[in-house]
Amino acid sequence: MKVLVFGGSGQIGSAITWDLVQHEDVEAVGIVGRREEALQHTKQWIHSDKVIPHPLDILDQRATTALMKGYGVGVLALPDRRTSYALVEAAIEARLDTVDILEEYHRRPDDYETEGLQLPPGMTAVEYGDWLHHKAIERDVLLLDGMGFAPGLSNITLGEGIRKLAQARSAIARVGGIPAKKAASHHPLRYMITWAFDHVLREYMVRVKVIKQGRIIEVDALTEQESFRFTQLGKDEGLECAITPGMPSFIHTRPDLQEFAEKTIRWPGHYQAIQVLKESGLLSLEPVPFEGKRIQPRAFTAAVLGPRLRPLPGDTDACVMWNTVRGTEEGHDTRIDYYMWDEADAIAGITSMARVTGFSAAIGALIVGRGQIQQKGIVPPEDCIVGALYDAFLEELQARNIIIREVVTTDG
Repeated sequence: MKVLVFGGSGQIGSAITWDLVQHEDVEAVGIVGRREEALQHTKQWIHSDKVIPHPLDILDQRATTALMKGYGVGVLALPDRRTSYALVEAAIEARLDTVDILEEYHRRPDDYETEGLQLPPGMTAVEYGDWLHHKAIERDVLLLDGMGFAPGLSNITLGEGIRKLAQARSAIARVGGIPAKKAASHHPLRYMITWAFDHVLREYMVRVKVIKQGRIIEVDALTEQESFRFTQLGKDEGLECAITPGMPSFIHTRPDLQEFAEKTIRWPGHYQAIQVLKESGLLSLEPVPFEGKRIQPRAFTAAVLGPRLRPLPGDTDACVMWNTVRGTEEGHDTRIDYYMWDEADAIAGITSMARVTGFSAAIGALIVGRGQIQQKGIVPPEDCIVGALYDAFLEELQARNIIIREVVTTDG
């Protein structure tokens, strides 16, 4: 098996590559990015002859498609929609089965803050998503979409919980990457950058589709804030969460739910501080005049905050998940919870966000490369990581010391 990782020199892409080279049936892992120096640094860090750097402008579709044809599986570890969609198109053209970690569900791209996404002339976003899906089917290509942490682990576990019940009413995902408690104490917003910060700020500002009382509606991001204590897996911590656009495929793949939302977990106080920034206009994209120029408030805010939110020596992170499915089974009200608390691997130098996102994507690539998913087109993980494959997926996570605990509670 030969796997091609786009964004292979980034934190997530490096973790994907690090994981893939450990497997005997992986012959080579190509890593793609603009900067050859960064790619070589990743190769040296992983220290494996299986790693093949490919410096490339990934928006050069002809060169990208040609490179793809030399590999059996692709993995997209990119933080914005413009490049992700461009590579999806190239993968379909090259007939390359591909895994994508981005939370965007490609059959239903939203219209908010499109990050440079360029739709074909005359197509709406929905028409474009369906066009990609049907074109992939025609060319016998699988696009495993949203295969990381959230989406990814969140979709897979909630999907399993729904299948366990005779009738599921509600599915709520609570997921997030946070700094370790010690690191949180000396960073503004009690936050630390473990993923593309611009994309995080986008998630705080857009409108989000959720399901309420059986109807799909739009709400503002960061609404329905919830405080809770995480008391599983040897932890006892107070946390908070609020609605974000982390796994929108559920709106379309599980439309029979009466309630669905995804919420991002943070340390207490984070969202209060973010709300001040929002209300002050500091996260707006509308340029404002300043000393004879026009500046974008969000870009300015990110430039000021970014250096203060980057990890300092010794800082580590954690990824937390608490997902809940409610419904009925054998006539009884039943609730199924899924818990995870993962921490950085300080010895290997891999953040928790890179572990849970990158390792999940790597497992997805192995599953695809081994032909264990038969569907074609754009397929979200909740529709294909099922049955024996679900059990095998959790075993693979456990082998990487990522533990997911399922707790079933039945009334009566």
